[in-house]
Amino acid sequence: MKSSTKILIVEDDATSRDALSILLQGNGYAVTGCSAGEQGLELLRREQCDIVISDLVLPDMSGLEVLSRIKESFPRTEVVMVTGHASAETAVQAMKKGAFDYITKPLNLDELRIILAKAVEKKVLLKENGYLRKQLRERYEFASIIGNSRAMQLLFSRMKRIIQTDSTVLILGESGTGKELVAKAIHYNGRRKDKPFVAVNCSAIPENLLESELFGHVKGAFTGALKEKVGKFEAANQGTILLDEIGTLPMHLQTKLLRVLQEQELERVGSNKQIKLDVRVISATNVNLEEEVRRGNFREDLFYRLNVIPLQIPPLRERTEDILPLATHFLEKNCRTMGRQLMHLDKEALEALEAYPWQGNVRELENIIERIVALSEGDVISLRDLPANVTRSYLEGSPTAVTPAGIDMVQTINEIEKRMIAEALQLAGGVKARAAIMLNINRTTLVEKMRRLGMPL
Repeated sequence: MKSSTKILIVEDDATSRDALSILLQGNGYAVTGCSAGEQGLELLRREQCDIVISDLVLPDMSGLEVLSRIKESFPRTEVVMVTGHASAETAVQAMKKGAFDYITKPLNLDELRIILAKAVEKKVLLKENGYLRKQLRERYEFASIIGNSRAMQLLFSRMKRIIQTDSTVLILGESGTGKELVAKAIHYNGRRKDKPFVAVNCSAIPENLLESELFGHVKGAFTGALKEKVGKFEAANQGTILLDEIGTLPMHLQTKLLRVLQEQELERVGSNKQIKLDVRVISATNVNLEEEVRRGNFREDLFYRLNVIPLQIPPLRERTEDILPLATHFLEKNCRTMGRQLMHLDKEALEALEAYPWQGNVRELENIIERIVALSEGDVISLRDLPANVTRSYLEGSPTAVTPAGIDMVQTINEIEKRMIAEALQLAGGVKARAAIMLNINRTTLVEKMRRLGMPL
């Protein structure tokens, strides 16, 4: 990073400026210099510099004014102030105006090297942080949540209307529908996108630890509390907290959560000190909270506080038109990850996926596609490549009933034969002789049928 780090020295003493330039160039920095504040600002306008080392006393303006104007026009440029007139007051002023650090003359070169190294490290971290945040925003764009169905389009429309608000959101949906993905999309597309997003699975944390995890504790609050702990709510301050599986929250913590939501402040376990918060709360659940309220398992007042804006994610079996785009997305993702040529679903495989009930929803589909990409040999995914439960569901659901409109008996019989052969081959690991035994026919008969039905040999 040093070789690409540009430093501007603003110093009216030419001898000091040249000596410092030579020293820094010898340490691998790219250095330019000038003798006055306005000249330095002009140089910054012409070429980007990472760090400015400025004297506090300059012929045309004070170094503090130079600092203020740099921070106003070039906020990502770090400024190190140098002076021969050290005082606590000027140091405090410089730091308040945004200086990275402050050093006095005569310069301690080892101290300066340390300061510059820290400034470079901060630049690198900020750059990486900015890149990661950009990646997160791109990953959780609405376009990255796949769904062409009317139900999903209505969901997207509602999400877009609430992203710039701070309203409490309750996301409802079965396990595996993508509730956390929706929560992240709301956060990373909203005004809090550069602030923390903290997810807590309330069902995954033991009840005796959950209060401390959520609200933190002070040292000595309970046995084993050897030091103070910042809770998830504090960690999410100014950002968003996702309370997943909120329906499992114990009743005594429901009471404390309600107060936090109402007052926007909390007390750590073992403390009576109030800590102010500014947190957007998103909750998620796969249970019917209204039913839990009726049963006395969930506070009614907390439910109404959480349910300001409900978002219902439909299960995958109710939006079969989304299965192909989702499967295609997962195929592209896993083929890229595993270094394989892009794979495609044939007509029967797609029909089988669309006929399957998907109790595990999108997560189950994603896992099955990953398994197929890892285990299949060809580039075209057929019925024989699908898991046995998916294939069986498809074959058992094959329509054979005669209706008043009539039925193409030959085509129907061919389809049944084709599906039975595909399932037998899958169960037999692709060994035709073993599949023929399962079907109680000769191997030669099996091969002949496969050829007649246009199945790959």
